[in-house]
Amino acid sequence: MTSVQERRPALPEPPGSDRPAGLGLVGWARWTWRQLTSMRTALLLLMLLAVLAVPGSLFPQRNIDQVAVAQYFQDNPDSAPWLDRLSLFDVYSSPWFSAVYLLLFISLVGCVLPRTKVHVANLRQAPPRTPARLSRLPEHRTVEVDAAPGDVLRVAQDVLRSRRYRTADFGDDRHGPSMAGQRGELRESGNLLFHLALVGVLIAVGIGGLYGYRAQVIVQQGQAYTNQVTAYDSWDPGAYVDGSALPPFSFALNALRVAFDEDSSGNQFGAPRSFEADVTVTDAPGQAPRQEKIRVNEPLRAGGASVYLAGNGYAPVITVRNGAGEVVFDQGTPFLVQDANYTSTGVVRVSDPAGDLGLQGLLLPTASEDSSGPPVSTFPDLRNPEVLFFAYTGDLGLDDGVPQNVYELDTSRMQRVTDVDGQPLRFSMKPGDTYDLPNGLGSVTLDRIDRFAGFTVRHDPARAMALTFSLLAIVGLTASLFVPRRRVWVRAAPATGDAAQGRTLLEVGALARSEDHGLAGEADAVLSAVLARLPARDTDQTPSDKPPRQEEP
Repeated sequence: MTSVQERRPALPEPPGSDRPAGLGLVGWARWTWRQLTSMRTALLLLMLLAVLAVPGSLFPQRNIDQVAVAQYFQDNPDSAPWLDRLSLFDVYSSPWFSAVYLLLFISLVGCVLPRTKVHVANLRQAPPRTPARLSRLPEHRTVEVDAAPGDVLRVAQDVLRSRRYRTADFGDDRHGPSMAGQRGELRESGNLLFHLALVGVLIAVGIGGLYGYRAQVIVQQGQAYTNQVTAYDSWDPGAYVDGSALPPFSFALNALRVAFDEDSSGNQFGAPRSFEADVTVTDAPGQAPRQEKIRVNEPLRAGGASVYLAGNGYAPVITVRNGAGEVVFDQGTPFLVQDANYTSTGVVRVSDPAGDLGLQGLLLPTASEDSSGPPVSTFPDLRNPEVLFFAYTGDLGLDDGVPQNVYELDTSRMQRVTDVDGQPLRFSMKPGDTYDLPNGLGSVTLDRIDRFAGFTVRHDPARAMALTFSLLAIVGLTASLFVPRRRVWVRAAPATGDAAQGRTLLEVGALARSEDHGLAGEADAVLSAVLARLPARDTDQTPSDKPPRQEEP
């Protein structure tokens, strides 16, 4: 007798019945492609892209504000280099952001194109056949009418077509003549249009990033600007932009008009009300100039680019003479606005063989008359302008070849100028004043205070393309959300019973492909329209939700 612990020998494998070795390379590739092109993955990638864009609003970006990036490095010398290695100052051009962007593009294309093919095939198919039991549908109506079944179906077909249904007549079966109507394919079309438009937006953004450019420039009142790379304060070109072949337009800033709220009784006192720049534009050398105005959100169009008015401030015009009376500096210097009252700070760097001179300035457009407190500005316009200066001598580091923040003075290799009492020198000036520096360092003259305007120049060849696809996405999303998908079946069978001789039992059934609160009203509307087009009926032709009498158990 065989022991219960004894095992039987395994049967030999039949010839040609090798066990599967796994999915294999092709199988894994197909599985990966199916996962990548699923709608769930596309939504996850879209959400991930939105999350990865958050650091772009938390950290200053080089392509937007290089000065802010330099200031961040100065304020955070330990963490800034590590953040820079992670591309957090160039988020939108970083490898990880670009990788997610590319995966999202592939996922959308791989998801939408097969669905589009299936949807086009569905549009060519007739509505599904009439169910055997219409009473099982969510909405069901019955009524007996004095008309032949063929006449009822012809009227029903006209009604459904007038209500934008695609119809199909199925003739007579064992349950009676019937037909079907279907509409709402626009819902799926809108869904596909939305996703295809997203693909178009991604393509437009990519084209704009490759062939567009963005630049910033500060132009003082009375000065001109030319569309050249060397004229910009910051320059962010696309990968395929040739900076030496930019359209040669130029413009001069004739005047900058800024209006502020002067109602001192309200809480908006000093708030800006309007900004307007008068410019003279020359589209190309040798062409006649034209006069234009640039306002906020009303850019100048020139050379295929848009010039936006992005900021403004004050530029004190300062003349500096050395100890020998020679003019070593004579120009306007833009000061950086610090608060709502346009309190501004700026730096004047004077390089001279006898010794470099640096001036730190604090501009108060409307200096307070109260001398007991710290100097402040009480209004953003030039009502009582005053500039406070602090002077330094030493090495400015201009010959080191290291970029410097134009709004800050590096005093690590400089000494503070002192007055006759040995105290750190601080002097204030109004337009037209001249101040003689101690120790034979020369003099400083505040000639006047001009305005300056900051302009952002953008060229995006895919801007119209991006706008078009964005509008199409809105249209598609609206259709996918608000267009109902409905099917309606109509059956006209001879009524049964002795009292129903020559009458027809009209049945209307309706089904929605998704939640549809208007389905009951649609079924009632179809039935009412059919009854209204039929000949006069007896008083017992009242719609009923009860199942028809001739239905089989």
